Amino acid sequence: MCRWLAYTGTPIHLDELIYKPAHSLIDQSRHARLGVETTNGDGAGIGWYPDERYATDSEFVEPAVFRATGPAWSDRNLHELSRCVRSPLFFAHIRASTGAAVQETNCHPFRHQNWLWMHNGAINGFARLKRDLAMAVDPSLYAEIEGSTDSELMFYLALTLGLKSDVPGSVERMIGLIEAVADRHGVPNAVQMTVAVSDGTGLWAFRYSTERHSRSLFYSTEINTLRAMHPEIKVLDKVSPDTRLVVSEPLGDLTGAWNEVPESSYGVVHEGDDEMHELTPTLP
Repeated sequence: MCRWLAYTGTPIHLDELIYKPAHSLIDQSRHARLGVETTNGDGAGIGWYPDERYATDSEFVEPAVFRATGPAWSDRNLHELSRCVRSPLFFAHIRASTGAAVQETNCHPFRHQNWLWMHNGAINGFARLKRDLAMAVDPSLYAEIEGSTDSELMFYLALTLGLKSDVPGSVERMIGLIEAVADRHGVPNAVQMTVAVSDGTGLWAFRYSTERHSRSLFYSTEINTLRAMHPEIKVLDKVSPDTRLVVSEPLGDLTGAWNEVPESSYGVVHEGDDEMHELTPTLP
């Protein structure tokens, strides 16, 4: 399995979360507490949207992506990038392969136009289901699949099933399709996933498993509440009230800072009030 974090809010340097916290993502790459494996050394990646929203000739702003196959704890390029790059919305991921090759195209996050996607979990029996699932991808999208992971295929199934217009609905249909194909092949407990997805403006995070025993996922407490609880932590004064963080496991032990995402649910962080909803798979 893997560990990941997604951040949205006041622009910050990426190393503020990837390296500096007591139980940072780099620490988790060697000493994960809540993952299936304690070590996540099969590659790392970051995806980020620019600090300034500038006009371009394109209809969208494409995020930048850096991916590497080595362990995060010894990647000097990752360290250099993260201390220099500022972003208001970024993803970071450390990988523990569930069987697919350790190669750059299999590292997260995955990108399509202005969309980013990353995943922790697995499709059970993926080798048996892969052909049927791949055949369900829109032919106009299929050529863009570069790697061999179940995670990337899930992304392109979601794109096929309407991600750009209905993020939650497309993920529910993606899960429903995978579970239906698994049923036909006699594969139990088909889906295990926590997923983050963004279009550069909103952030969606999903927690689900067919067996209803999903991998861990947490979101940060509202900033004004944390300021009142911990006035001694001055960094909280530097970020806006709409700053949010979603993580596979907490980055530290600060009292009241972390809240578990409920089983079979998804959260939305966007302008206005944040939302939490039940996730219900449906057949496409």
